[in-house]
Amino acid sequence: MAKNDLSLHERVTPDLIRSKKGRQRITFVTAYDFPTAKLADETGFDLILVGDTLAEVVLGHETTLPVTFEGMLHHTCAARRAIKRALLVADLPYGTYHVSEEDALRCAVRFVKEGGAQAVKLEGGQNRAPLIRRMVCAEIPMMGHVGLTPQSVHRFGGYKVQGKAASQIERLIADAVALDKAGAFAIVLEGIPREVAKIITEQLSVPTLGIGAGPDCDGQVLVLNDLLGLTFRRPAKFVRQYLNGAAEIATALARFKADVEAGAYPRDTESYHLSAALQSELPHILGRIRSSRSFGGSSGVAHAQE
Repeated sequence: MAKNDLSLHERVTPDLIRSKKGRQRITFVTAYDFPTAKLADETGFDLILVGDTLAEVVLGHETTLPVTFEGMLHHTCAARRAIKRALLVADLPYGTYHVSEEDALRCAVRFVKEGGAQAVKLEGGQNRAPLIRRMVCAEIPMMGHVGLTPQSVHRFGGYKVQGKAASQIERLIADAVALDKAGAFAIVLEGIPREVAKIITEQLSVPTLGIGAGPDCDGQVLVLNDLLGLTFRRPAKFVRQYLNGAAEIATALARFKADVEAGAYPRDTESYHLSAALQSELPHILGRIRSSRSFGGSSGVAHAQE
């Protein structure tokens, strides 16, 4: 079924996402502020993620690691104000769930309570299953993320495809199954071979959401700036650019700059005007101002000397 069969006015919930497994493709995209979240929501995406990719594509960092929880909360609040239908997911940034489960739960609750998130995502496999189980018990819908987990960039030695050896394949399958059993309502599969993603998708009771994991997942997600051509580095193999946004914006900026320098902006029609009656009063108004010596010029100097 190519067309979304959910009403564009019906709120998307974790249960609705689960129900689409094997029946309808799930659409998922990142957004980081009011305008991008509004556009994604009105387009009809099922899921919108305020991702920790914020660190790279908005804040200019080399990895996702530097973004703070407060920064993520700030952008989640902005996205929440725009979204009417999609399920809003917030990414737990690096450091929020690596020290203690209490820290993680506290941050997840704030995402829901203060940020308006309807679900929370974290990275990791079997080692994160107990934490996901605890979050679910605290009434927080959880999304898992296995494969190339960007917060593990230093351990991986870079952004490298995972699951290219037999032992890695077995671990990835076990990781995904563990998150499924722990109660995650969906699991992101990133940077893994298509064949492995297909096996995992068939093994799980919940939907898989691929990013660089081939077409056999239950849905797909891309970083908004990647698909709009608003990133300034070589894109990953799996990125399909739907717009050359950087060139379009650069052209618009250059045209505005040229119009200002040439005196072509703003036109008279782009300016506000006084009524004809008030325009005729301007000489009298200026005369009164000058006579009160509050209009600058020499009278202003004389006033200062007094």
